[in-house]
Amino acid sequence: MQAERQLSGRAISVPKWAAALGSIPYTGDWGSTVLRDRGRIWPCDCVFLTCYLRLIREQERELDCFPGGWGEESQLTGKSEVKGCSSPSHTGTVVALPFAHRPWIVMVYGMWACWCVLGAPGVVMVLLHSTIAFCVAQFRSVLLSWLCSLLLLSTLRLQSVEEVKRRWYKTENEYYLLQFTLTVRCLYYTSFSLELCRQPPSAQPTPSAQGASHSYPWLLTYVFYYPVFHNGPILNFPEFFRQMQQPELNSLQHSLCIVAKGLGRLLCWWWLAELMVHLMYMHALYSSAPLLESVSCWTLGGLALAQVLFFYVKYLVLFGVPALLMRLDGLTPPPLPRCVSTMFSFTGMWRYFDVGLHNFLIRYVYIPLGGSQHGLLGTLLSTATTFAFVSYWHGSYEDLWCWAALNWLGVTVESGVRRLLETPCVRETLARHLSPQAHHRLHALLAACSTSMLILFNLVFLGGIQVGKTYWNRIFLQGWPWVTLSVLGFLYCYSHVDIAWAQTYTVL
Repeated sequence: MQAERQLSGRAISVPKWAAALGSIPYTGDWGSTVLRDRGRIWPCDCVFLTCYLRLIREQERELDCFPGGWGEESQLTGKSEVKGCSSPSHTGTVVALPFAHRPWIVMVYGMWACWCVLGAPGVVMVLLHSTIAFCVAQFRSVLLSWLCSLLLLSTLRLQSVEEVKRRWYKTENEYYLLQFTLTVRCLYYTSFSLELCRQPPSAQPTPSAQGASHSYPWLLTYVFYYPVFHNGPILNFPEFFRQMQQPELNSLQHSLCIVAKGLGRLLCWWWLAELMVHLMYMHALYSSAPLLESVSCWTLGGLALAQVLFFYVKYLVLFGVPALLMRLDGLTPPPLPRCVSTMFSFTGMWRYFDVGLHNFLIRYVYIPLGGSQHGLLGTLLSTATTFAFVSYWHGSYEDLWCWAALNWLGVTVESGVRRLLETPCVRETLARHLSPQAHHRLHALLAACSTSMLILFNLVFLGGIQVGKTYWNRIFLQGWPWVTLSVLGFLYCYSHVDIAWAQTYTVL
């Protein structure tokens, strides 16, 4: 796999401070660079590489290169992608199709678009994985369905299988796009299979909509629904089926308003992400420990905040595109990620950043394992298993296991402190000795400590273990006491605003 790519002979002026990186892994866009970041499979960076940007590229094909470097992705796929991604169904016309046949038209279109983007091998692989999961689900065994899904997910990392799939495509980007797609599709056919397992084995198919909901055609409709095909967000099967059964009532004027408002927001987020990539070299900073060692402590703190904010903006674009297409199709997508600047707890981060993934984990992993209904040990086991699955699904690398373990620790400590403060003895003591204002300050102080660890642990996800160690050493060890206390003081003020915002706007 090539580490970097030529930029069509264009000269790029690199600031002196960035020269410390040796070589800047910036390739002209903020999607393809992450594709190559430490060889991981990131199932979140491919929508623009296949749909939205390809459509823009088609509109600007007379230019040698689209401004900002997005046009460099012309090597990713062939012209057939554009035809697949610019179908009228993804501009809202699918809602005008006959309601009774809408699911099957969506299914056929999804297969055709998949063939245009990934070719026949891609369609066959998605069909093969989905069919195997469907056949195993006929045994109505949750354990067998989970084992099947995990086994299918593990095949994506077998070297012999990877070599075969690489020979199907001319470029690494096409191969990684297939990997991304299969990784995301795993959650979809797993959701369908587990819902099928919940049906009584003796239930006979009926002509009613509910009776036919777990049929093989509905599986293909669900798995091949194209707006979320490559990238997500995750929509559990019961919610998908319920929304597909509802007639679309939006008028043309309302659809145009959705398009105008959605595109306006997307362009602003995209423009901001482009500025951060071109002017701040965000991807280079993610994994450059030498640079992080050389900058001042104030700069280091600013870079930490900038990295998590860039991650948030990127997700807004990558989830915003399919969310807009889903609205045009008459479906309600999961809420977009909540701004990380309003997060002050591990629980809130996991609940509101990727809502679709959170709903999947709660419904199919945490609650079936007992959740909080089996005492402290049961809660710890359920939470640990949930985070273990998240790490395994993301790629099962060492950095990811460390990130998942640290987040599990953060959630566990937060839950323990919350339970302690909610005990009658402690609650009465605090109410007797602390005023409402002092109680609010105590909450903000605890939230500041939690937020500092939340940012640090997610920097492990973004940059790796070494980058996380660099931040830990410089801010919390070498920087003690003044740097550490300055950071916590800033986050203390930050938490006051976040808590007030959450109490005002968050609907639990």
